[in-house]
Amino acid sequence: MKSFQYAAPKSLKEAVALLDESWGKTEVLAGGTDLVTCLKQGLAQPQRVVSLRNIKELRGLSTKSGALHIGATTTLAELAENRDVKKLFPALVTAATGVGSPQIMNVGTVAGDLCQRPRCWFYRNGFGLLAKDGDTSLAREGDNRYHAIFGTDGPALFVSASSLGPPLIALGAQVTVAGAGGKTRTLPAAEFFRTPKNDQERETALLANEIVTEISVPLKGLKNATYEVRQRHGLDWPYVTASVAFSVKGGQLADGQVVLGHVAAVPWLAAAAGQTLQGAPGEALAARCGDAAAQGASPLSGNAYKVQMVKTAVKRAVVAASA
Repeated sequence: MKSFQYAAPKSLKEAVALLDESWGKTEVLAGGTDLVTCLKQGLAQPQRVVSLRNIKELRGLSTKSGALHIGATTTLAELAENRDVKKLFPALVTAATGVGSPQIMNVGTVAGDLCQRPRCWFYRNGFGLLAKDGDTSLAREGDNRYHAIFGTDGPALFVSASSLGPPLIALGAQVTVAGAGGKTRTLPAAEFFRTPKNDQERETALLANEIVTEISVPLKGLKNATYEVRQRHGLDWPYVTASVAFSVKGGQLADGQVVLGHVAAVPWLAAAAGQTLQGAPGEALAARCGDAAAQGASPLSGNAYKVQMVKTAVKRAVVAASA
């Protein structure tokens, strides 16, 4: 691990002032469950690491002004154990507890989950974010069993590692970030994630000198659920996840949103599935929604199995949310 300066500011203003305008020179440390690994693997070699541990204003949950407000450094365990979250947002609880490890849940943070780097083994072994060896795409030509099945016409074939991204997008959440000069901006969770076009870009809309401060989820009374397909529970990432949210009007489902995880470089909005999610609830509607969610899939050589998993995950998420 390359040596670096360690800063532990006590205010958000101090923390932002310590960040550089270019990626790579400084890194933000929240829970550290991903950054520490990147430091050990040489994927991150910052000159300075800025810890958010002592900034109390970034932590906590509250329900006000028609929304659930989640502080950026709120831990996954705090999110999953919150009474309001359990009652109103089971999709978030499933996503948070799916991490499995009590150690990670009690240290890992909500914003850290959104900002974690891809788990692609080519990237983690030093072949860059786009997994290239010269002009050869290792992800396209090599072992790609855990890679993308949507958006595969571009060079980014890794999958977004965020567990909370899909349910937050389905629920219409917004992400607030703070930058230099006290400036803040708020953007929809769906716009927070981006597909990089080169190795120098990041997977989010966050700038190098910005810090996520809060995530807000509107209280719309939506039925919601997340379903994950895993090989095992704990200390591993799912093959496929599906998060759904919808309203119920006169016994009929409406305003459906379906977002898939671990199938593309960003949480994947399955628009056709959301449009299908209308009418009387039941397994037949859930199955049609699952089939619609798989539309447009373009698997790589080793991951076509994910298509059926998408159908199943969406169907079961719809059934769970309806119940």
